[in-house]
Amino acid sequence: MMKIVAFQGAEGAYSHLACTHVFPDYVAKPCGSFYDAMQMVGLGQAEYAVIPFENSTAGRVEEMYRLLPKTNLHIIAEYFQPINHCLVGVKGAKIADLKQVGSHPQALAQCAENIRKLNLEPLSRADTASFACEVSKQKDVKVAGIASKLAAELYDMDILAENFQDKEGNTTRFLIFAREKEFVAYEKDQAYITSMMFRVKNMPAVLYKALGGFATNGINLTKLESYMLDGDFRATGFYVDAQGHIDSEDMQRALEELSFYVKEVKVLGCFKQHEFRTEK
Repeated sequence: MMKIVAFQGAEGAYSHLACTHVFPDYVAKPCGSFYDAMQMVGLGQAEYAVIPFENSTAGRVEEMYRLLPKTNLHIIAEYFQPINHCLVGVKGAKIADLKQVGSHPQALAQCAENIRKLNLEPLSRADTASFACEVSKQKDVKVAGIASKLAAELYDMDILAENFQDKEGNTTRFLIFAREKEFVAYEKDQAYITSMMFRVKNMPAVLYKALGGFATNGINLTKLESYMLDGDFRATGFYVDAQGHIDSEDMQRALEELSFYVKEVKVLGCFKQHEFRTEK
């Protein structure tokens, strides 16, 4: 039986590349949006969705903070994908001829300084690979895309510049979503990440108090992001990545203390920490 993993974007997108690394034996299914990719999993049409969540240069993928509070899917793993942005053009194009460059807003942000240096007009598009495909069909030497090597190969384009991103070590963190909860079994010598969202009560210093349990139990928070709820400036939610297993005594004590200061806690997943976090 064919096993499917869903991703947002066209073939050749970085999400497609991540799928081939994480699930080499699966068929990678392109989707028009993050919602569509996650919906495929929710409907049982795909086993997993590989979704970009944050980038070391451009920061968080904002759309995911609108989807996470509503999803019933579970995070079962993380994956860190080094990003080598390529400036790609049609056959015979040269950098000196370029006037415009298009890509996903995240890719444009990661290459903003180099785009300015070339005095190019940035064009925001749905994803990196689909615009590369569009450029290849238009055959306009004045327009380039920012995409992966895989996209350049798939759409028969020239790579005008490699490593076009502004900063070395540019990396995107992907989250792997599944329909069923798959908390890994707790082993004391293994490093874990517990991902959760919570909504704090409306009271002075509530975030300080809510996070106190993590501090007193020696739990490191690798990510803390705020987001608005239901269009109300008074209702604030937070996304947290905590280093530790949900079943550990320290995490249980921290969550017990957290419960005094929040209205609800939604544990999105508990999974093994990716080896990228400990690599030098």
